[in-house]
Amino acid sequence: MEIAIISGKGGTGKSSISAAFATLSDKVVIADCDVDAANLYLLFNPVNDEEDVYISGHKAVVDPGKCTNCRLCINYCRFDAISLINDKVRISDISCDGCFLCSRICPENAIKMVQNDKSRMYSGSFRNGKMVYGRLAPGEENSGKLVNLVREKARNISKENNIEFIILDGPPGIGCPVISTITGTDRVAIVTEPTISGLSDMQRAINITLKFNLLPSVIINKYDLNPSMTNQIRDWCAGHGIPVAGLLPFDPIMVESMVQGKSITEFDPENTINKELKKIWNNILKKNNYE
Repeated sequence: MEIAIISGKGGTGKSSISAAFATLSDKVVIADCDVDAANLYLLFNPVNDEEDVYISGHKAVVDPGKCTNCRLCINYCRFDAISLINDKVRISDISCDGCFLCSRICPENAIKMVQNDKSRMYSGSFRNGKMVYGRLAPGEENSGKLVNLVREKARNISKENNIEFIILDGPPGIGCPVISTITGTDRVAIVTEPTISGLSDMQRAINITLKFNLLPSVIINKYDLNPSMTNQIRDWCAGHGIPVAGLLPFDPIMVESMVQGKSITEFDPENTINKELKKIWNNILKKNNYE
């Protein structure tokens, strides 16, 4: 069973909650699908068994021996990736979009396209099961495709090791990597916070999820910081038929557990937050998808 944990905005506590679910009890496969800013590996410190190169696209490279500094490529580049520095043409790895235009128009054939090969996908073991994560290099693209590869690897590992649950720690927002994270999953939980922006971004995340014929659950994190806003979120969810899986209070111990390199369920098993997390986990597992 694949369970995706997403959020309409960053900073809601999504990864902290994903980490807590991953260490509740039984062994799991956890996949960090936030390939642009993967961070769960910092907490779980997995032992990587495999490292795969991910080719995300192409970038332009100039041969200074052939280049005559005609500046034609500079004039045509719409990404401002090419500039003249110390009378030499330079192409920025980060700004280059890999569109191939400069290599096609260069009269001296001084520009060639090479594969982007700095991104990686890792898989291995952590203290409560298996872990897969991707790290997209700065400026590289096709994050949605890398998410698909991470999920495919997680499924294979789940089958090979007879592990029932796959937890997908998704990226924030509603972009391509989020869509790649939730497509074809069994459950989706959206983490939000009691703020105006939290409500707005939660609504956008819900709309995206519904388009994939999945009815998400909502987790309201730090609900007690703004009770009136929490009630507004609950009322909106009730009015739109969206189940609220549970509410988590604000507690600095969540941050302290991360500082110590542990999830909250590992750091303080008797904390009342863990009782709520177990209830929320069980609520998410209830069948709430459209028939």
